[in-house]
Amino acid sequence: MEAVDNREERLREWASLGARPMGYLCTYTPVELIHACGFLPVRLWGGAGQVRKAYSHVPPFVCPYLRLVVERAACSTFDFLVGIVQGYTCDAACGVVNVWKNTFGGGICMNLPLPYNESASARTFFASCAHDLASRLEALGGCFSEERLGRSVGLYERIRESLARVGEMCSGESACLSAMDISVVVQAFFSTPPETYLAMLQELEALLQGAPRVRREGVPVLVSGSVLEDAGVIGLIEETGFRVVACDLCTGIRAYTPHAGTGSTPMERLASRHAARFPCPSRSRPQDRVPLLAGLARDSGAAGVIFLIQKFCTPHLADHPLVERGLRDAGIPSILIELDVEDTIDARTANRLETFAALVGG
Repeated sequence: MEAVDNREERLREWASLGARPMGYLCTYTPVELIHACGFLPVRLWGGAGQVRKAYSHVPPFVCPYLRLVVERAACSTFDFLVGIVQGYTCDAACGVVNVWKNTFGGGICMNLPLPYNESASARTFFASCAHDLASRLEALGGCFSEERLGRSVGLYERIRESLARVGEMCSGESACLSAMDISVVVQAFFSTPPETYLAMLQELEALLQGAPRVRREGVPVLVSGSVLEDAGVIGLIEETGFRVVACDLCTGIRAYTPHAGTGSTPMERLASRHAARFPCPSRSRPQDRVPLLAGLARDSGAAGVIFLIQKFCTPHLADHPLVERGLRDAGIPSILIELDVEDTIDARTANRLETFAALVGG
């Protein structure tokens, strides 16, 4: 929890000691490449709160996460960054990078185009874009080589593999950590130097091996959606009668599934993992996501799906009607919850969830 609560202070300290934090907004950004060039990848956070200054830079129909990120930037929260790199996903996030370039500046403000499919030409395109990013980072004082990329790819593979094991240990009917705890562990991944984070994660994994397990009550459910920064929302969901057994969120399994790609070179492994990721609606079609979500629900034992989606998140909200229908046809009920800048669950929403728990559990 401390790694999340005190991330700004820690990042400022690391920057003062010579680290070069590079911001990003989405897990599709190839953090291994940024790290290989000698920079510290930091996923920018919005949190919860009031939006005031950001409305001078972005419209009110941009999702709460991006509005709050811009609000923090306008309040100088991120002035320790040397730049921002965004793997191309939704138009709003890429638009924020352009706003950032014109408003807050930095050594680099770049939208990185990424292929949408898996083919020989897509892998070639990925490598071309990756080398373009590496060249720009080298111009900022970075240093890139295949050997350095290999070490970074291997480091992040070990992190994601360990994260998957921790999640597995805590997903059954009895567990050492709650789903809310796991959410905090994943959040710490986004703002901690990977070498430090891996050591912390391995220590946690060792502690969990011999830790007593507590039976988890509630209706098993899959949580799916966009960015969820407040792990407390997961806790509130479980308090309304659910047991979260899988978490298909931008801040959930999409951050570490799959843990590795295949190939004979580090760049091939990086491109392969990118193509094999559990897809986000901004980079896939609903008809492709339905069988994946249904399979994840079945494999995890979920009796239903709770969609947690940021208000105005166009890719997820446009995706939802077809996905909801496809899941319903597969016998999997679901409910949609929209999150605003407060990033929490109010009493009315809690009542809806309790009703859904009774329906699904019954």
